[in-house]
Amino acid sequence: MPTETAVPAPPRLFPLHALAAGLDFERYFRWRRAREGDPFYVRFPGFGAVLFTGTPAGARELFRAPTELLEPPRPNPIEPLVGPASLILTSGARHRRDRTLLAPAFHGARVRAYGELIQAATLDEIDGGTTPWRPGKTTPWRPGTRIDSRAAARSITLRVILEAVFGVRARERRVAYTAAITEFLTAFSGPLLLLPALRRGAFGRAPWDRFVAAREHLDRLVQADLAERKGTARQDDCDILGLLLSTRYDDGSAPTDADLGDQLRTLLVAGHETTATSLVWALYHLHRAPEALRRLRAELREAGDSPAALPGLPYLDAVCQETLRLHPPVPIVLRRVTEPVTLRGVRVRAGDTMGLALPLLHSDPDTWDDAARFRPERFLDRRYGPFELAPYGGAHRRCVGASLADYELRVVLATLLRRVRLALPPRYARGRTPLSVPHNIATGPHRSIPFDVIE
Repeated sequence: MPTETAVPAPPRLFPLHALAAGLDFERYFRWRRAREGDPFYVRFPGFGAVLFTGTPAGARELFRAPTELLEPPRPNPIEPLVGPASLILTSGARHRRDRTLLAPAFHGARVRAYGELIQAATLDEIDGGTTPWRPGKTTPWRPGTRIDSRAAARSITLRVILEAVFGVRARERRVAYTAAITEFLTAFSGPLLLLPALRRGAFGRAPWDRFVAAREHLDRLVQADLAERKGTARQDDCDILGLLLSTRYDDGSAPTDADLGDQLRTLLVAGHETTATSLVWALYHLHRAPEALRRLRAELREAGDSPAALPGLPYLDAVCQETLRLHPPVPIVLRRVTEPVTLRGVRVRAGDTMGLALPLLHSDPDTWDDAARFRPERFLDRRYGPFELAPYGGAHRRCVGASLADYELRVVLATLLRRVRLALPPRYARGRTPLSVPHNIATGPHRSIPFDVIE
């Protein structure tokens, strides 16, 4: 075990630190490490101090810590979104049991079966069809059109998750879910995420009241689908809901409707926002790197139009990996310890929390040359280990849906680049990279990045 070192001091005036982190998360973390070294403390309102590391050695210690000593931190800022039974928040035997229940839905063959669905959702968005995120007829992607990349990406990924999870294909049901999810995510504003003290009602008029009402509306839709599918679901159903309803725990029992509701709400929220954000960043960087864009288009022309061929394309994989390195959708990994452990020589007491700052890990100078630059070729030159690159977390709590997120990003990106030619407006083509800020469960550009369709 590493020798214990001097304990770094948590920052004073932490409301100012919280504001600085909210305005420019990555810059704040780099400033804290430059000032304090590694590891270092960051305070979160209503959450306490977290001891962070951002090195491969620190990632190794955190991911290899005994699983029986680790649990998600509580109170957790995203619990109102995903619910207490969410796989993200459970621990111990409960987490292992629920992960075993969910994992088959994201095995390779099952994920690849969604390829045609993902491609169809992308083509529908390009053609201006009826999209789930923006019900009604939208503008086709024709030359001269300006595209709101965030809205378009959300439209595609939400349609995919609705069909993959619930089998929702009927327009009326998609519209109902879209309205409910939009209201739900919009109601959970940044202040509610970062300031737990605001999570109080006030005669039905407070932001918290509006969020609770939106959550209850979404839950009614989910529970209605659960009730309709019970008794008819089978293991070989194409959607994830059918698989979950037909699966049993080792003791033969079935998950409760409330627990299933939390898992399904987690998949809806986390399963589209994170991939949509990654898609926006991939398009942004490719259109600021003409040679990378030309090389990827050439590889896609050789591969043909089938989604099945995409996972084997080395440069497409490199582009997606580099995007996730620069912009991990969830940029911090947190673990609360139930017994004392040591992180980078500093003792973490029972009940305290340690964390991994992925923007620091993914720019560590001993691992990443010219780390601030978008350079997919680095992934053709060598393979990086799980303690050097961890966009989906690691160890026993790595994102259970990572395989679907990876595949969906590749199919959507490839389909867009085959069908249309885009260009960034001058402000974005030559200006500074937009700041990344929290958006519900993920982080992304502080405002949408527009693209012009040129052919």
